Amino acid sequence: MNILVCDDDKAIVDAIGIYLENEGYKISKAFNGIEAIEIIEDHHEIHLIIMDIMMPKMDGIKATMKIREKNNIPVIFLSAKSEDSDKILGLNFGADDYITKPYNPLELIARVKSQLRRYTTLGSLETKSNVYRTGGLMIEDDSKTITVDDEEVHLTPVQYKILMLLTANAGKVFPIEEIYEKVWNETAHSPENTVSVHIRKIREKIEINPKEPKYLKVVWGVGYKVEKI
Repeated sequence: MNILVCDDDKAIVDAIGIYLENEGYKISKAFNGIEAIEIIEDHHEIHLIIMDIMMPKMDGIKATMKIREKNNIPVIFLSAKSEDSDKILGLNFGADDYITKPYNPLELIARVKSQLRRYTTLGSLETKSNVYRTGGLMIEDDSKTITVDDEEVHLTPVQYKILMLLTANAGKVFPIEEIYEKVWNETAHSPENTVSVHIRKIREKIEINPKEPKYLKVVWGVGYKVEKI
């Protein structure tokens, strides 16, 4: 597995590189958003990106938005900002996870492994069929293709797994805690913000009017479901 580490602090990049190389990963290094984009566009096979937010020339948010135009590689933001609003902002702009500095190396490794596992086993849900349809929404799990009224839409790995979980069980309401546990493979004390941010981004991509969703609906006080049409 190849991991791109991007931070304007060379010492941080080198340290993270050592931790990851000790786990058997191959490392590419960048020191601003422009360099990160160039590595991706130069056809390097990258399976995950660890991206600092505050960097010269191009920050991590702008770089991630640019990468997201063509690529769904998992992105973990690494930032000194620890407020919930900063984390939500990062998730809104395409991050799959968010770690604050100073970071615990063991936590970083665990989150990297979790994202890579999710990225490489998106089709691991136990299902009877590899094609799921409700109304004009269709997921072909073998090719990881999502179409709405025959128009293809592109989701991040986390967004895909959330929609896959709900669509494969269309009509069933999943509590927020259960969605988080199944998608992130871990428990959380307050997963509401994290899940709701991803739900909102999915709606923006699959719904004609995200404020009046046809497919991905909230059941107040309970959780979310994909409508069985």
